[in-house]
Formats: sequence, C-alpha cells, structure tokens
Amino acid sequence: MTETTATIDNGVNVEALLGARGAITEDPAFGQFTWRATNSWVNGTHSRGEVERFYGFSDEQAHSKKFTFDADHPLQFAAEDHGATPVEIVLVALGGCLTGGVASIAQQRGIQLRSVTATIEADHDLRGILGADPDVPNRFSAVRVDYTIDADASPEDVQALVAQSQKRSAVFDLLTNPTAVTVKVASI
Repeated sequence: MTETTATIDNGVNVEALLGARGAITEDPAFGQFTWRATNSWVNGTHSRGEVERFYGFSDEQAHSKKFTFDADHPLQFAAEDHGATPVEIVLVALGGCLTGGVASIAQQRGIQLRSVTATIEADHDLRGILGADPDVPNRFSAVRVDYTIDADASPEDVQALVAQSQKRSAVFDLLTNPTAVTVKVASI
C-alpha cells in the first residue's frame, strides 16, 4: 500500500518568509521599514489616499503598482459617499492583517484552508468626534473580529492559527497599544 501526502497550498511562500526572517535576525537593520501613504483632499469630506513606495530591506522599494483608496463619509452625514469612511478602512486593515497572518501560519503548519471570512465590527459613539460631549472619546469603544474558517484542521488548531495571527499582527498591535503619532503642518 502506498501512502500519498496532500500538498498544502494556501498561496503563501513560507520559504521566502522564513528566509526574510533569517536575514533580519542576522542583520536587524534589514528589518527596519518605513511604510508610506499620501492622502489628498478632493472635495467636501472626500479624500484620496495612495500607496506605492516604502523603505525596507535596507533600500527603497515599490509595490508592483500604485494602490488608490477613496475615503469619504456617507450621505447620512451630508457627504457624497465616494468611499468607505476612514474608520471602516481601519477595520478592513485589521481584517486584512489578521487574515493574511492566518493564511501564512496555516501554510507553515501544513493546514489547508478552504475558506476564511472575518466579519469586523466596531462600536463608536460619534458624540466625541462631533464635539457634542467632551467626555466621550473619539476612538472605538469596542472592536469585534468574528471568523468563519473552513480548514483541514481541528477546532483547536484553527483557534491556534487565529491566536498566532493576532499575536503577530501589526494592525492589531497598533489598535490595542499606544503608538506615538506626530502631526506637523508645512506651509506652502
């Protein structure tokens, strides 16, 4: 009797990721990245963000193409609804970071994924950002990420995938821990 081994393919090149981790371990400066985005006002509350270049692996880098994101507010806020709200884009970023981690960790652990869906919700009291109540913070009061994952793995192994992704997620860390943010204005 011959035993066949199924090939796990979640579309993640684990060898390349582990190679990068090894190179960064040998030379920590290699792992110092600066992510960049530009954002330009279009009209009203509509703005357009662009992402193309970043610094990493000790050199300037570029994506394969420029990515553009429109942000606006919905009609219910007397805006024109040309894009997702900035806070919704943050939720998409959280879901994208966590889900990418799930796929990478599953690939490394030999777990075949069939589907992964994250539903992300955030509670937000707008009295803060609208200045209606100075005691209400501007931030979310709660964020929930609910996963539905179909994989060739036990429920415990799937829970472990999500836990490890959460542990390694830059966006999760950004949302759950204070980060120094500076804002300055250049005169034109």
